[in-house]
Amino acid sequence: MTTVNTHISNRERLIFALDVPTLEEAQALISTLGDSVEFYKLGLEVFLSGHYFELLAELKGKGKKVFADLKLFDIPATVAAAVRQLARHEIDFCTVHGNDSMLKAAADAKGNMQILAVTALTSLDQGDLDDMGFKCDARTLVLSRAKRALALGCDGVVSSGLEVSVLRQYAAPQLITVCPGIRPIHNDDDQQRVMTPFQAIRDGADYLVVGRPIRTASDPVATAEAIQNEIARALANP
Repeated sequence: MTTVNTHISNRERLIFALDVPTLEEAQALISTLGDSVEFYKLGLEVFLSGHYFELLAELKGKGKKVFADLKLFDIPATVAAAVRQLARHEIDFCTVHGNDSMLKAAADAKGNMQILAVTALTSLDQGDLDDMGFKCDARTLVLSRAKRALALGCDGVVSSGLEVSVLRQYAAPQLITVCPGIRPIHNDDDQQRVMTPFQAIRDGADYLVVGRPIRTASDPVATAEAIQNEIARALANP
């Protein structure tokens, strides 16, 4: 097993992606999941519901941690202003998707919030990267971006679990690794670079982002708890 950050409690390592269009659906899921989830990701879909900060305050009031996955991308001054606004709400993680000057601006404005640099979206495969003009494989791209992000003052990265072992081998040990595209079973959706919870943790992931497998399950609590157990099992068997 690759070394992971040990200061993180086991049950905080599962981040549930609360990707729903309305406040009512979000609140229903939070109520249903209860203690099975301690960390929530709030992305663009729920942001456009018009109730983002109301929902954020509700989660913080319940003692939950919050990951604002808004992938900020704009001129550095605007990114910095947005980060300062988000930091006022006691958000734990925020994603920034941009070049060095954007990442540096975000890191300088983050306060107590932790900034995660987006490396390569998990919906992209090698053909997509080729089409976008990247003349390298996904692992090389992710590692390069991770090293730059840390040097610029960011706290971690979002990457596929398929790249996390390389990050643990070649990037600084304090790097926070957050891995979406986690699929407990066979996957047939738009995520291309996926991995099981057990293997992602074994390879060095700090946090796993899981949305649809929990959200669409017949029993979301049982599914979340099964993932929690898989995380615990991976950590208990070095």
